[in-house]
Amino acid sequence: MNNDIRVEETAFRTAEEAMAWITGLTAFGIRPGLDRIGALMERFNHPERRLKFIHVAGTNGKGSVCAYLTSVLLKSGYDVGTFTSPYLTSYSNRLQYNGVDIEDEHLVKLANRLKPAADELAASELGAPTMFEVTTALALLYYGTVTFPDYVVWETGLGGRLDVTNIVTPVISVITNVGHDHMDVLGPTLTDIAREKAGIIKSGVPVVTAVSQPEVVQVVEETARARQATLYREGEQFVYEALEVAESEQSFSFRSPFRAVPSLTITLSGEHQIANAATAVMALEVLRQYYALIVDDEHLEAGLRETKWPGRLEMVSREPRILIDGAHNPEGMEALNRALRNVYAYDRLNAMIAMMPNKNHEHSLRHILPLVDTLVITEPDFHKKMNAAELADVARRVGAELGRSPIVIVEPDWRRALELLLEASSSAGDGNTLNVVTGTLYLIADVRSWLLQGTKSEKGW
Repeated sequence: MNNDIRVEETAFRTAEEAMAWITGLTAFGIRPGLDRIGALMERFNHPERRLKFIHVAGTNGKGSVCAYLTSVLLKSGYDVGTFTSPYLTSYSNRLQYNGVDIEDEHLVKLANRLKPAADELAASELGAPTMFEVTTALALLYYGTVTFPDYVVWETGLGGRLDVTNIVTPVISVITNVGHDHMDVLGPTLTDIAREKAGIIKSGVPVVTAVSQPEVVQVVEETARARQATLYREGEQFVYEALEVAESEQSFSFRSPFRAVPSLTITLSGEHQIANAATAVMALEVLRQYYALIVDDEHLEAGLRETKWPGRLEMVSREPRILIDGAHNPEGMEALNRALRNVYAYDRLNAMIAMMPNKNHEHSLRHILPLVDTLVITEPDFHKKMNAAELADVARRVGAELGRSPIVIVEPDWRRALELLLEASSSAGDGNTLNVVTGTLYLIADVRSWLLQGTKSEKGW
């Protein structure tokens, strides 16, 4: 196919035009499978085969592990591509090279290369590619034909086995954990979900994981054994121990088959971040051992300490205190619960929440309701969303079962809801109120942009 002949007919002139086309593809929904991405990559001579990927899957913690890996690799002098989803501020956040978002110029050029191929695919029996498929293809073209990084830190979108990102053969696979999320797509049980996540395990490629439930461990171990992939599991092949935990930083020790590190420090909050950091360290240790990766201890320490991951236990305001955390499933909300009980000091806790309709709301609310004095329930500015009144009904029912009845305020407009949250805090008058905004990342993205930049985030996951 000669792309050049047809590019002129459909050429995007600006990044906004290119993004409008890509994000408009959300109409095609989520369609698991590798046929369309395979066909697209075939048309561009498979740029993914020229790259070294660190493939990261899991229910929670994927983004944080990717952030730790990227930070340490950059500190160690490597060129790094980082592909994550969803984004919190703009579409280009998803495709980074050495910590910098893809430039508009490259986004436009690559979109113009992809559009004719996508149109041709749409006219075939495979059908039109989805937004995530085009975004993944764009990332592979960016890294494989423009920037050529030493490593690509490659986050799975949904699941693993049939996720579009699984077109790559990585140098190492990472499965952070398995929990109750996207059950409408991945299956009703943890075993079903684990099989999908374990689908990223490739023949002979080492695997690092922090999965813990017995039935999940069994699936991961069996898959690794069947594919002759060496498995490094937290609690078995590597262990960590929390040393000090504070709101602004925490430290831990680490031990693997290769060596022990007496103390490492991170500044991301929550004990789950120690698990994420230890998982990233184990992945780096495997790469050091088998792929001659050079990471000096000073770069490991600095990379971990300086890692940032927006929207996860992030204190975006000190006066008033506003903590945002994208806890959008029961396991994420449980981690938030532990952090609120063990890390943060407050006399009163007010929370604002919005959820997507396909989430396990009842189990999520059980983790947050016992701690909350005032709960403001709202809706994300997104075409798919959980109705605030319906979520409030669930919250009141769960609260009654728990013998806990916080003040519940229902306000579908998230901007007004944020105002009501802060009004509830100011009226308390004790001066030590902590405000938490949590739930779907669609809400977190907008609230974060609104508080820090005074604008909404771009949409188009």
